Amino acid sequence: MNEILHKPGFFGTSANFAADFTLVMMIVIASLFTVGVALAVKKQYDVHRWVQTVAAVLNAIMVLWMMILPYRDFVAPGVPAQLSEGFYAITTLHAFVGFFALTFGLFVTLRGNGLVPKALKFKNYKGFMRVAYGLYMLTTILGVWVYFAWFVNNPNPPTY
Repeated sequence: MNEILHKPGFFGTSANFAADFTLVMMIVIASLFTVGVALAVKKQYDVHRWVQTVAAVLNAIMVLWMMILPYRDFVAPGVPAQLSEGFYAITTLHAFVGFFALTFGLFVTLRGNGLVPKALKFKNYKGFMRVAYGLYMLTTILGVWVYFAWFVNNPNPPTY
């Protein structure tokens, strides 16, 4: 599996297969979140809950599997000294917003599935879901920008 991930990517950029795969998966996950929103608008709450739960779990897997180590290895050593450079700034912004999107989104998902203690339950579920969705979409947009910064607009892209 490791050999496949490190082969050249399929978009024709300087990215490897892992980076291209991650980009596609995150766009698919963002699309699933959007489908989930549409289901909620149509009041199909049971299917909505399943779609959002699957999307949140897939998102967590992708972040833990494909994003934390590259950030640690390629970006974190340059923070804060190189934050004025676009590569470091956008990737760190993406990580910062993504941390809150992931944490808050997983909390809302656990709440939606009745898996939080009574003290952590909230009443305005629609408002919380809207914030979580907005954070996920912002993080996805920032992630596409990171892809361009790392593999399209970078004369010396990182290799992993």
